[in-house]
Amino acid sequence: MKRKHKESLTSLAILSPSIITLAIFVYGFISRSVQISMLDWDTFANFMRKAKDYVGLENYIGLFTESRFQTDLWNTLYFTLFFIIGCLAIGILLSLILNNKPKGGYFFQNLYLFPMAISFVVTGTVWRWIFAPGRLPNSPRGINLLFEQLGLQNLQWGWFTSTSSFLGFNVALIAVIIAAIWQYSGYTMAMWLAGLRGIDQQLIEAARIDGASKWQIFTKILFPIQKPITLSAIIVLAHVSLKAFALIYAMTGSGPNNVTDIPAVYMFEATFRSNRYSTGSAIAIVLLMMVGLLIIPYLVHSFKED
Repeated sequence: MKRKHKESLTSLAILSPSIITLAIFVYGFISRSVQISMLDWDTFANFMRKAKDYVGLENYIGLFTESRFQTDLWNTLYFTLFFIIGCLAIGILLSLILNNKPKGGYFFQNLYLFPMAISFVVTGTVWRWIFAPGRLPNSPRGINLLFEQLGLQNLQWGWFTSTSSFLGFNVALIAVIIAAIWQYSGYTMAMWLAGLRGIDQQLIEAARIDGASKWQIFTKILFPIQKPITLSAIIVLAHVSLKAFALIYAMTGSGPNNVTDIPAVYMFEATFRSNRYSTGSAIAIVLLMMVGLLIIPYLVHSFKED
């Protein structure tokens, strides 16, 4: 008993710096953000005052009734949805191709994974050059210039400067979604490829002997076996989509009429450009709750399975 007690104390002593750091710089700052989000701290004059007026949930109510934040939520919903679908579709397709071990497979595997090594800031800057529309129709730039040289002027449009929308979806998000999919489809590919190479090939051969088509093998065997991997990829990609601040800020910013705005960009501008500290803290807490809605059910499900 004494030995076990000594080992427990030693373990606690080793972990205590990390526990203290986590308590202060994570949970302590979260608590402080919650506190600020319930204060009247949205002007520089209030910043100078030592005592701040408590307003409860007034800042949250103001956010959800504000047109810009409503647009941000719609943008986040559509961005997350199409980002996940695109990454899954392209990643799964690439993994199926590479699983057949084509010539040069290792080269292309590394090539598809390479974008993940690049920061969102670099990705946003590069794709901003590609999708910069120029002045249409006389001075196109980026991909619009390519369309002109190929005689496809009908495909030219404003990309991330467009203010058109359809059912709440701002079409300017298409350019941002393409850039995000380019960077993270390799992640889904790697996850699925690792899972595919762990499947017993005798199972696939038996299905082929029984006359199963490639589509049936995929839908009846491969996809069900890969379901846990797919679920994990969805959770990670959804989490990434909520943290796409660097990509959108470097590529488009909030855009004209906030067509590419997201809560993280709004939080940054409200806090550091407008001195609206309570509003910025309220947005941060809303983002935290959105992440929690994704992560907590997954953790509970994983815990029950274990």
